[in-house]
Amino acid sequence: MTFKDLGLSAPILKAIEKKGYIEPSPIQGKAIPQVLKGKDVLASAQTGTGKTAGFVLPILEKLIKQEFKRPVVRALILTPTRELAAQIQQNIKEYSEFVNIRNVVIYGGVNQKPQVSALRSGVDILVATPGRLIDLNNQGHINLKKVEMFVLDEADRMLDMGFLRDIQRIMTLLPERRQNLLFSATFSKDIKKLANGFLDNPILVEATPENTTVEVIKQRVIRMDKPRKTAYTIKMIEEGDWQQVLIFTRTKHGANKLCQKLNNKKITAMAIHGNKSQNQRTKALAQFKKGEVRVLVATDIAARGIDIPLLPHVINYEIPNISEDYVHRIGRTGRAGANGVAISLVDNDELAYIRDIEKLTKQKFDKEIIEGYEPPHIDEKDIKAPKGNPGQNRNRNRNSRNPISKPGNKKHYHNSKNSKKGGNRGGGNKR
Repeated sequence: MTFKDLGLSAPILKAIEKKGYIEPSPIQGKAIPQVLKGKDVLASAQTGTGKTAGFVLPILEKLIKQEFKRPVVRALILTPTRELAAQIQQNIKEYSEFVNIRNVVIYGGVNQKPQVSALRSGVDILVATPGRLIDLNNQGHINLKKVEMFVLDEADRMLDMGFLRDIQRIMTLLPERRQNLLFSATFSKDIKKLANGFLDNPILVEATPENTTVEVIKQRVIRMDKPRKTAYTIKMIEEGDWQQVLIFTRTKHGANKLCQKLNNKKITAMAIHGNKSQNQRTKALAQFKKGEVRVLVATDIAARGIDIPLLPHVINYEIPNISEDYVHRIGRTGRAGANGVAISLVDNDELAYIRDIEKLTKQKFDKEIIEGYEPPHIDEKDIKAPKGNPGQNRNRNRNSRNPISKPGNKKHYHNSKNSKKGGNRGGGNKR
């Protein structure tokens, strides 16, 4: 199958060919034809399999064939984080290089004046985070009454971050008749309930079984004495001469502290988390991509927007207390079919989290022990869940427990066959 076989026109084919994409990934091959037919789509695919192009390319195709309607917003893409919004906007810019489509991105953490100015100049596709979208709408800078296509991207993360009420509010601003697309890296019962509230007889598209991890990623789990995690992290980076490493911590303070220790050892590192300004986050990510910084230390808030081709190493310095976040974290490597290594350093207090991740991903980890870094002895059968955080999805925001639903409004899902092959986040497979 080629992109031309999917029904895309010459200008868009020219743009994706320039990007070096040869053939569509499974999620693109299944989703694009359905979107072009005007169907609502409920799509589940692993991170790194090309979900963005799965909705951006058909949206562009539909817009260029319709009557010119600027300056109204015709397509709205809602996404949870600033980094992901900026990434999607960059993809749209690249894919629309040879067509007359204008796109604008808006998110918080930066001055709104340039965003307002861009909106006044006219916009076909608007990429937005919920808070800034609602804020600018309340100020009268945005009119969403002409939106023809609405995309809810990374819906699972939206629920995790407590955006349910914002989503509900935004939907009241949209016209009743529109095409809806919901894309999610994981496909929980909450997501299906959310979809039930606004998708009309959606086509169900699954490129991979839900909550699975990319097969090309080598996963290592190392039992570790907690105070020795930093020393072992430094040892791996120095002895392996790793030049590009993404490290995840659970807290902002932990990210800053680890960065300081790495820099003290002459390993250039920068942190990216919610307390950093958007300019600081953008600068850190840009320097990491260019190789000017060896280590990027991130919290889960930023994980969805980090798209780095051929990223070789991801380290879970601390294990996530929400099991699904493990899938998203390690999905930063092994993208577009490339090989990658994900290493998890697990102290005794985190063994319950690892057990939850094993249940979620339906795999059993071989747990390594490194001489000189051994944890205090503990029998795994005696592991108990941390107090106050029962169950598999720990510390999930309360709002995500009550997804949008319409009583009595039962939907019918048309399922596509599963596939385990992946592409890249923005486009198709490269050769």
